[in-house]
Amino acid sequence: MSIAVGKKVPAFSLPATSDKQLALKDFKGKKLVLYFYPKDSTPGCTTEGNDFKELYPQFLKENCDILGISRDTIKRHENFKAKQEFPFELLSDEEEVLCGIFDVIKLKKLYGKEYLGIDRSTFIIDETGKLAKEWRKVKVTGHAAEVLEAVKSL
Repeated sequence: MSIAVGKKVPAFSLPATSDKQLALKDFKGKKLVLYFYPKDSTPGCTTEGNDFKELYPQFLKENCDILGISRDTIKRHENFKAKQEFPFELLSDEEEVLCGIFDVIKLKKLYGKEYLGIDRSTFIIDETGKLAKEWRKVKVTGHAAEVLEAVKSL
C-alpha cells in the first residue's frame, strides 16, 4: 500500500524516542511533517535534523509537529536525538512499515555497491489526516525552510 497527495494516510503506530509509541491519531487536529532520512549521525541527516530543529518553534506556531523517521533502532535514535538536542521525536521503522506506506525504500548505490535504503523524503499531513504535500529525492540545503513555507500556505 502506498500513499498519494489528497488521500487519507493509513493509521500507523511506531516506537519513538522518549520511551513513546506514537500513532497518527496522536496528531489529529494538527499538521504533521514526516521526514524520512537514511541514517542517524551521518552528515546530511545531522544537517537536516538541525535545520528542522532551528525552525521547530515556527512549525509549532503553525500548529504543526515534526517527526523524523529512519530504520535505526530506538537506542541509536535516543543517542542521536540527545547529542543533537532535537526537540521533536524520532520514529524507529526497523520493519519498514511506514517506509512501505510512503514508498521511500529505493535501490541506491554507494562505492559501486547496490543496496536498498531510505530515499530522503518529506511529507506534510494536514489536520484531517490527508497527505497535503510530498518531497522526494530531497536535497538538504534549504529544505526545512521550504517545508515551513508549505506548512504556512496550508
